Amino acid sequence: MFSAVQSKSLLTGFFIFLNLIFEATVRQVRSTHNNAIIGLLNSILTSVVMIMAFYLMFTIMGLRGAPLRGDMMLFMMTGIFLFLTHTKAVGAVAGADGPTSPMMLHGPMNTIIAICGAALGSLYIQLLTLILVLAAYHTLFNPITIHNPMGGLGMFLLAWLSGCAIGMLLLAIKPWAPGVIALVTTIYRRANMIASGKMFAANTLPNTMIAMFSWNPLFHTIDQSRTFVFLNYSSDVTNIAYPVYLSLAFIMLGLMGEFFTRKHASASWGAGK
Repeated sequence: MFSAVQSKSLLTGFFIFLNLIFEATVRQVRSTHNNAIIGLLNSILTSVVMIMAFYLMFTIMGLRGAPLRGDMMLFMMTGIFLFLTHTKAVGAVAGADGPTSPMMLHGPMNTIIAICGAALGSLYIQLLTLILVLAAYHTLFNPITIHNPMGGLGMFLLAWLSGCAIGMLLLAIKPWAPGVIALVTTIYRRANMIASGKMFAANTLPNTMIAMFSWNPLFHTIDQSRTFVFLNYSSDVTNIAYPVYLSLAFIMLGLMGEFFTRKHASASWGAGK
């Protein structure tokens, strides 16, 4: 009937929080398939199919040479992997459990844990896919050399972070206009097929076209990743600061919006689903 309330130290609470994020991440990884290995293979297949589709398109159009000096397949991979990582992060975070989700009925669970789990689950799958595909290409087809691997990895993580930031903002607004936000999320992810600039080098664009792409943080991260991956490429039209500042701003706006939404959450929001 009565139970003693056990006070937890700050360190204990922190490790409990990390454990909950780990459990939420595992749940996110298994959300696409009960077998995590098959889920990973699906992600690898998606990447390989997209790479081969663009390779065949470039071959048919007679554009086999990369827009910069280096391996053509590696050039395409830098664009496609960052594109997939960014868009998958947007979809995962925007689709995370909100304040009216049944998961929130479990005592330790909260929306921040759900967001972290969705973001880390997406990163885990995409990072494993990147490592396995690059290793397979390097071993089986053509040895590759990456000029600055840590810089390239940093841009990969920045593409993921900017995707999480945009997803957080969409998640905070979604309970107020779920249909509109679902449409906006789909349009944004589809628009990045072109607006990300993954299939061309930014330095080759005329000045009149730069404004069509420079608003997009993914355009900056993809182009900057190529300055780290390729020795003979240095971007003059993109920078790292823009996606960093935009990500921080969107994360803060998303957190404030999520806090406000949580305070006004109503179970009736999901009644019509």
